[in-house]
Amino acid sequence: MSRTGFAKSLITVTVLTGFFLVGCVQRKLTINTTPSDAIVILNDEEIGRSPVTVGFEWYGDFSVQVEKPGYQTLATHREIKRPVRDRFPFDLFTDLFGSNRINSYEWSFELEPYQEPNKDELIKAAEKLRAETITELEKPVLE
Repeated sequence: MSRTGFAKSLITVTVLTGFFLVGCVQRKLTINTTPSDAIVILNDEEIGRSPVTVGFEWYGDFSVQVEKPGYQTLATHREIKRPVRDRFPFDLFTDLFGSNRINSYEWSFELEPYQEPNKDELIKAAEKLRAETITELEKPVLE
């Protein structure tokens, strides 16, 4: 290969690589709580105290747990759906011709003050579960 052929190939590869490196998406999730300064655990990983902002790579279902002394622990799931512009084939065009962008999401949670469980209600619930378990064990097993 001649020097000019090599130089043209190198320039072509560099330009094409530049096209594919254009555009960048940052995904950020902010979690707020009332009251603030609660410990936030996202997908079984402590991410900090609220309000807290983290980056994320994938859309989908997130497990969220929020804890603060004197308040009920909150455990729930939330979902972030992929926007249309980030789906094939639209993502190719937005990545190639779009500029850097930030996809920001915000969730807010309100914590309830901790209340001592009622002893009588706990005993009734336990008795009900025991009765249901005994009923299930007495059912014939189908093979």
